[in-house]
Amino acid sequence: MSKFWKIADNIESYICRTLLAIFVCLLFLQVVVRTLFSFSFSWIEELSVYMFVWFVFFGASYAAKMGAHNRVTFQFKFLRPAAIKYIEAFADLFWLAFNVIFVYLAIDFIFNKMNKFQSSQTLGFHLSWVYIVLPIAFTLMTIRILQVNYKKIVLKEDMRDPDAIDLDAIKAETEATKADH
Repeated sequence: MSKFWKIADNIESYICRTLLAIFVCLLFLQVVVRTLFSFSFSWIEELSVYMFVWFVFFGASYAAKMGAHNRVTFQFKFLRPAAIKYIEAFADLFWLAFNVIFVYLAIDFIFNKMNKFQSSQTLGFHLSWVYIVLPIAFTLMTIRILQVNYKKIVLKEDMRDPDAIDLDAIKAETEATKADH
């Protein structure tokens, strides 16, 4: 896989890591400056909130890529594993429909219905720059849902839920690999 496609396939992860690092550093700076100098930067808290919002939406897209969104799965214990992936794919059709409608409504709001003079209080930029994350993240999430279903149904890959992975088995496998080398 080329470097471009590797970056594109993990874009949400890179964005989330960058946003998290920056807003944690900014908040740490704000705490230090307030504690030591009894002074604060008014723009840091506002920017950190906007960055956190972006972090959440790109994180939701990343969770979709990993197949890690919460689902009600109790009923799957009574079904054959082959049927489960098709039922999940059918449920994902509703999720996809929601995303497509949401992207349309978000774009309509940002470009047509949003107050043209609504700006950030301390930073002064137009809030459409904050809201633009909605159509971007939900479009990425839609792509990831399609990608996961393609891998599960067409390529027949086992897309295990990250929460269901047995950490002890991974640790034993890692130790066995180290022992072989």
